[in-house]
Amino acid sequence: MKIDATARIGPDVELGPEVEIGPGVIIQGPSRIGAGTRIQAHAYIGPYTTMGENNLVSFGAIIGHDPQDYAFQGQESYTIIGNHNIIREYATIHRGTLPGSATTVGDHNFIMALSHMAHNSSLGNHVILVNGALIGGYVEVQDQAFISGNCVVHQFCRVGRLAMMRGGSRASRDVPPFCIVDGGHIVRTLNLVGLKRAGLNREQIRALTTAFKILFRQRVNLTQALAQVEAKAPLTAEVKYLLEFIRQSKRGVAMGPKSSPGDDF
Repeated sequence: MKIDATARIGPDVELGPEVEIGPGVIIQGPSRIGAGTRIQAHAYIGPYTTMGENNLVSFGAIIGHDPQDYAFQGQESYTIIGNHNIIREYATIHRGTLPGSATTVGDHNFIMALSHMAHNSSLGNHVILVNGALIGGYVEVQDQAFISGNCVVHQFCRVGRLAMMRGGSRASRDVPPFCIVDGGHIVRTLNLVGLKRAGLNREQIRALTTAFKILFRQRVNLTQALAQVEAKAPLTAEVKYLLEFIRQSKRGVAMGPKSSPGDDF
C-alpha cells in the first residue's frame, strides 16, 4: 500500500491491499476502497462511498460528493463503484439524494475528463462517457452504451444497451438500444460498428435491421409499429429486448427524422 504523506484519510475509511493514494487526496468515511485501486493527486472521495477493485481515479476527480439537489438534506446516501473502472481528470459522480439511495457505476466503464454523473444515476458495464458528457439525475445508462463528448442526457431518461449518442447531442427522451442518435434525440441508424464489435452475428443484425426500419423509418402509430415488428421481424433476443425497452418507456422514446430517411445501413 502506498499513501502519500499529504493525503487526508478519515479514520473510518477501509483500504484494501495494494491501494495507492496520491498527493493531496481526501477520503472521507465511512468509505471502502477495494484492492488495487489507484487514486491520483487531489481527488476527493466522499462519505458512504464503496469502490471495488482495480479502479483508477485520476487527478482532481470528485466521487461521492453531495448531490446538486434541493431535496438533499444531508442524509445518509451512497455511491457504489464496481471494478476495473477508469475515472479520468475532474470527472464528478454525486451520491444519491434520498436516504438510502445510491448512484451506481458497474464494471469496466471509462468515464473521461470533465464528465458528470448526477445523483441516483447509474451506469451498467463497459459504458464510455466521453469528455464533458452530462448525465442527469435518475438517468439509467445500460451496458456498452457510448455517450460522446458534450452530450446531455435529461433526468429520468434511459440510454439503451449498445446505443450511441453522437457528439453534442441531447436527449430528453429514452435513447433506444442498438441505435445511433444525434441532435435533439433523433434516431439516425443502427450502431452497426458497435453491434459487430459486441459479437452479434449476421442473423442477429439482420433481425435488428428489419425491426429498425419498421420502428424508425415510417411515420405510423408506435403501437402499430410494435405489432408490425412482432409480425414481420425475427424475434431474436435483441429484437425482444428492443421492443420491451420501448414498451417500458415512461418519458417516450427517441424516434427517426420526420422527413429525411437518415443514414443508410
